[in-house]
Amino acid sequence: MLDPATFQYLLAKLYAAVFLFTKAILFFLQRDSFLYWPFLLSTVVIGALAWRFGYAQLHAAGAATWREFQKRFLGKALWWHPSARLDYSFYFVNAVLFPMLLGPLLFNDNTVARFLDAITGVSAGGITSHDITIKVLYTLLFFIAYDFGRFVSHSLLHDVPLLWEFHKVHHSAEVLTPFTSFRAHPVDLAIMAWGPAVTTGIMAWLFHRFIDNSIGVYTFLGLHVIFWIGNLIGNLRHWQGWLSYGEKLNYWLISPAHHQLHHSAEPQDRGCNRGFEIAVWDRLYGTLRIPANQPETFRMGLGDGTDGQWNSVSRLYFWPFLLALKKPEESGKRAIRSVKK
Repeated sequence: MLDPATFQYLLAKLYAAVFLFTKAILFFLQRDSFLYWPFLLSTVVIGALAWRFGYAQLHAAGAATWREFQKRFLGKALWWHPSARLDYSFYFVNAVLFPMLLGPLLFNDNTVARFLDAITGVSAGGITSHDITIKVLYTLLFFIAYDFGRFVSHSLLHDVPLLWEFHKVHHSAEVLTPFTSFRAHPVDLAIMAWGPAVTTGIMAWLFHRFIDNSIGVYTFLGLHVIFWIGNLIGNLRHWQGWLSYGEKLNYWLISPAHHQLHHSAEPQDRGCNRGFEIAVWDRLYGTLRIPANQPETFRMGLGDGTDGQWNSVSRLYFWPFLLALKKPEESGKRAIRSVKK
């Protein structure tokens, strides 16, 4: 028989699990998700318009028809591909397990700002104003800091061998649908949350300390206004409709086509285009790969011989830990072989 405290604890966990699962089912009502219904609608509309009117080569070949669009991007071959079906299962399992397992370890920009207050002994000291220019500036700087933090986190996931084993989960997708955005290991998700929390927290603390101590970002329906605008095409990053911004803008902004190249399994594309909105970080880091205006053809996946093997939720969760444990041993063996030579 369970004691009352244990029973209450288990009941609270069950309630949390049911709540999170219900929230995941109602994804089309979640304003902070790519799967919010206006974002899904805009994905189909913009993707269809780009397909029908944007690709001169396909027009010349007579292939840019509505029927072909439906076949390629709305058909069973894409949406019922084994990789896509795994994305759906993983989405619901992760929606429950990630907040329950790692939620207590997450922090946001406010936590970082309070930490800086504590260690410096200096709190917000700027003036309080209602100047629209100040608020626009803060909104823009928050967006830049957030995007930079995501780029740093994403680069760590690619460049640190131990972390790459966890990021492999996302890159093991062989086709892209909006649900692929959520195909990320909990360790990957935590890294991607911590990076921008640090950069936005530092930016917010400095801004409130020296410029304005109470200003916040412009929002639309509870979401940062620039993120809202970005989310209107955000799903196109993880869908196979091609949208490039053109030769000039592609050097400054990350288009959906940039990110599709990021998922390419071709050797020349690996590790490219790690940014999310701003292309400057990739340009400075040497990882920018400019997409063509017309759709490019390439394989998606890891390209390491394991494509098609990451075919269960349990493998997505546990294989990264097994691979990470093998890494130190393999590195040691390579070092011993090198010394013997």
